[in-house]
Amino acid sequence: MAPASGDLPWRDPGAGRCGPPTADAIDTPPPGNLLAMPDESTQSIVIAAPPAAIMAVIADFPNYPAWTGSVKRAEVLASGPDGRARLVGFDLDAGLVKDKYELTYIWDDDTKVEWTLVSGQMMRGQHGTYVLEPQASGGTLVTYSLTVDLMIPMLGMLKRKAERVIMDTALRRLKTRVEMADA
Repeated sequence: MAPASGDLPWRDPGAGRCGPPTADAIDTPPPGNLLAMPDESTQSIVIAAPPAAIMAVIADFPNYPAWTGSVKRAEVLASGPDGRARLVGFDLDAGLVKDKYELTYIWDDDTKVEWTLVSGQMMRGQHGTYVLEPQASGGTLVTYSLTVDLMIPMLGMLKRKAERVIMDTALRRLKTRVEMADA
């Protein structure tokens, strides 16, 4: 049986099956995935809140449209046994760049979250992490790393500049959202 339209065979060992992917399928990356993708960008910011409060905002995907700016839809498509999202579908509208894509997530308590692109229209690959480290000051150092591989050609210098702007905006908005909620 052939895979259903829009289904990615690697997401489910049964390939032709309809419905949400299994946990094993989500954990199996496609061949040639981003692990070898170059040019990771990294930025950090200190947020005046404990890691759990920050991770709660990061994990609250349905509310992304209210505070991220460019994410118009974030829908949890599959959750893990801990209740946190494993697969999330997004609609992005960042002016010239519009995309629909899905990311898989791996959570490490309230210290780290990692995501990888499953499918997208404008991206061939995306890999990112948030790492949260409590500080002696009572705040939390949040380090955001991101690698994106677009289907449209872009000079490396312009791509890195765009990643830095995206990351800076994401970190500032995350900080504002967390600190407003914590106030």
